[in-house]
Formats: sequence, C-alpha cells, structure tokens
Amino acid sequence: MHPNIVEFEVSGDYALFSDPVTRIGGEKSSYQVPTYEALKGILSSVYWKPTIIWYIDKVRIMNPIQTEVKGIRPIKYNDSQKNDLAYYTYLKDCRYQVQAHFEWNENRPELKGDRNENKHHEIAKRMIRKGGRRDIFLGTRECQGYVEPCVFGEGEGFYDQIPRLDFGIMYHGITYADEAYSNETDGHMTINLWHAVMKRGIIEFPKPQDCEIHRIIKEMSMKSFGKEKKNFSGLGEFEEVR
Repeated sequence: MHPNIVEFEVSGDYALFSDPVTRIGGEKSSYQVPTYEALKGILSSVYWKPTIIWYIDKVRIMNPIQTEVKGIRPIKYNDSQKNDLAYYTYLKDCRYQVQAHFEWNENRPELKGDRNENKHHEIAKRMIRKGGRRDIFLGTRECQGYVEPCVFGEGEGFYDQIPRLDFGIMYHGITYADEAYSNETDGHMTINLWHAVMKRGIIEFPKPQDCEIHRIIKEMSMKSFGKEKKNFSGLGEFEEVR
C-alpha cells in the first residue's frame, strides 16, 4: 500500500476502450473492460503535473458488461472534407471504482523542488471531489464521464461472486519518453501489453515495466518544462515560495 492512494468512481452512459491500432479509421470496437491507459488518462484529467506519474493499481467493474452498436459518420481518414460510414461498438451504462497512487517522475530532476507529497495528494483528492480539472472521457471524446469520490470495495458489484474471468492479451498502455523506466525505453515511445484477468470483479494492473510484452514504436524526445518555456507554473510557484 502507498501513502498517497486516491480512490474514485467514474461513470458514464457509454465508453469506448479500443486498441490504438483501430484508431486510424474504420470500425471501432471497445474492449470489455477499461484499459490501464484510459484510466490513467481519466486521472490525469482530474489532476496532473509533470512532477508525478500516476499508477493505476486496480479497477472494480460495478455494472454488467453490455455493448451497443451505433452507426457513425466520422470524417474520412484520407479526406477531411468528406464523411465515412462506420459501425462503432460501445460499452453502455458503465460504472467503475478505481484505486491509484503516484510516484515521483525521476526523469525530471529539474522539478525536484516540486516534490511535496502531501501537497499533490491533497490537491488530487480535492480535484476528485470537484469532479476533475478537465472534462472526463471514457476512452473517447464522445463518451462523457463523471468522477466522484468513493471507498474502493464498498457497495455491490455485478461480478463480486464470479471467481475469475480471463480477457486474454490486452493493450495496457503507452510509455512516452517522459516516463521512461529503462535504458531501452529512454528516448522512445513504447507500447505495453499484458494478460488481463478479473477476479471477483477486480482487475489488478501491473506497472508498465512489469507487463509481459513491450514493443518500441519510435524514437521520441521529452518535452521541456521551465521558466524559459513558460509552460509549467508549478516550478515558478515553488521558487517564489522558496
């Protein structure tokens, strides 16, 4: 257990947690359960700073897994002036309990002065109570989500009495250069895959570095933060206080 754990419930009418391979166009179909990357994106919309890295510990599936197919007219992949016709398979009536914690981003020693654990933890909890700093989406922009505090494990979940459900190899998330965890991932974009299993409604996620499969996609440089960039007020605030 970590001292800076946060717990929240996220819900929405629809969700689309898809493999990035299917994002380039055509038909889209949601995974049956949320991906690590989607939940991390939700938490980053609630509260994010480059000083910290959010890690999703586990998710609890509260409602039965249901799907609904919709006919969509998206913009054509190779012609932005025209629309295409596609069928998207969404999850419907979604509700999840999430537990997560943060650790310091060791790739950013220049932000060491902003490593105040109590400050970030309290702000994150306050932002959860407020419903987040930015809009919440369940996998994709057309699926609006809502965040509120909860106690992980409280209440009745639909899968509480089912010992095990296996979802096979799933997309876990992408590790960007800013959050590299090894010499191999340093300066690269890396995709992580893992074997997803739900036990009594709960999926426990490994950290990105502990996933079973890693694939380097391309070279990538870190984004710079600081006074001269004028793109991160947190460091300036710290310097003023000091």
